[in-house]
Amino acid sequence: MINNDILIRFRYALDIKNSDMVEIFKLGGIDLTKEEVLDILTKMDPDEDGLVENEVSHAIVESFFNGFIIFKRGRQEPKPGEPERPALSNEHVNNILLKKVKIALSLTSDDIMDLLDEAGVTITKGELSALLRKKGHKNYKECGDKYARNFLKGLTLRYRG
Repeated sequence: MINNDILIRFRYALDIKNSDMVEIFKLGGIDLTKEEVLDILTKMDPDEDGLVENEVSHAIVESFFNGFIIFKRGRQEPKPGEPERPALSNEHVNNILLKKVKIALSLTSDDIMDLLDEAGVTITKGELSALLRKKGHKNYKECGDKYARNFLKGLTLRYRG
């Protein structure tokens, strides 16, 4: 799944307004105009090599989800010696999606399992735990498109009916 598609599906699932999208990007440290956000949210088809011309980077997606956490839960004061903004990870974008949305919406692991179940996918607690681990942990597992797509589908079913 391309990064733009993740943002498109996420926006649809939670029915986020264009003005809120601009604010979320800003909270994540990226200043975009409404037109630039709409350009990102335009569905694009990959070429014959499977590449999309204007695909947003992993850093932009992660910054968006960092902004979404602040949008939903408020800004957290950094502890002494910590940077103001969290460092961007080198994790797979689907793992970032699961982790950051879990934090922003205050979801438990059981909630995520229920969302996936609503979308028709069964996952064990152990598998989910592996997807939520930090990259480099011995039990870390990269989240595939199947789980990310169905997680977004479950969010859509729960929040849009």
